Amino acid sequence: MAFRLTSSAFADGTAIPADYTCDGADLQLPLEWADPPAGTVEFALIMDDPDAHGFVHWVVIGIPASSTSLGASWPASVREGRTDFGRPGYGGPCPPSGTHRYVTTLYALAAPLGLSGTVSAAEVRRVAQGLTLATAVLTGTYRRAR
Repeated sequence: MAFRLTSSAFADGTAIPADYTCDGADLQLPLEWADPPAGTVEFALIMDDPDAHGFVHWVVIGIPASSTSLGASWPASVREGRTDFGRPGYGGPCPPSGTHRYVTTLYALAAPLGLSGTVSAAEVRRVAQGLTLATAVLTGTYRRAR
């Protein structure tokens, strides 16, 4: 089977429910994954909006290889990085106009990233470049009701 990323909130390529956006409760997306490649030591995750020049909505690092989901409680090793909202943590879809795509990428890593502090998506991508065994992608869309 191929490495895959899913959510109980929406199917790949469909609309993200308002509860997970700035128009709702801005709840963190529930994510699950399966079949990471052999040799995976750690996972990292980035959610961004390519329709807004890659605006970053979520950065998570230090996810243990034994994990198969991100939900309400996390292992102590997990850290959230800085988003383009200027803070760590999940920031749900909130497009200024039109329908935007939100791409969540889970990186299966051959070694820990070794990053300290509140990291950015750019730092994660740079360091992950040489450590990535595979990626799994989940894309959702959102259009604000006006």
